[in-house]
Amino acid sequence: MTQQAPFVVGLNEWISLPELGVVGLRSKIDTGATTSSLHATDSKVFTRNGQKWVRFTAHIGTLVQRGHRCEALLVSTKTIKSSNGQSQSRYVIRTLLALGNRTWPVEFTLACRKSMQYRVLLGSNALIDGQLLVNPALSYVQPKPLFSLLPK
Repeated sequence: MTQQAPFVVGLNEWISLPELGVVGLRSKIDTGATTSSLHATDSKVFTRNGQKWVRFTAHIGTLVQRGHRCEALLVSTKTIKSSNGQSQSRYVIRTLLALGNRTWPVEFTLACRKSMQYRVLLGSNALIDGQLLVNPALSYVQPKPLFSLLPK
């Protein structure tokens, strides 16, 4: 990502994950989390061209959920300690995040967030890399990202 001036986001923002074909996800900005997290189920590791990949179902929507099958290069497996103190091993992927008129690569852990209000958490690493300033008194400051704004 080229150096850009920071821009303000609210506590919640619309995002897209264009490389995964996922558009219109509500996300929660979580400055207390280091790594971002994506609601995913049915995760299976497989090998493609000598590299490990993960196939999973991303879930879109809160009230009416729809599953979207995705594949991404497996970056690593990470042990995450949740806010309730439980440790869990999660797959980590790296994919483009679109927020407003910006895109940049972000690492996401894949986790079941079925009981959570937001299917995506954006952690501090994504905020730093995207040069975002968070105003928690605001929500949905940035417009929904469009695929037409994204590089091919």
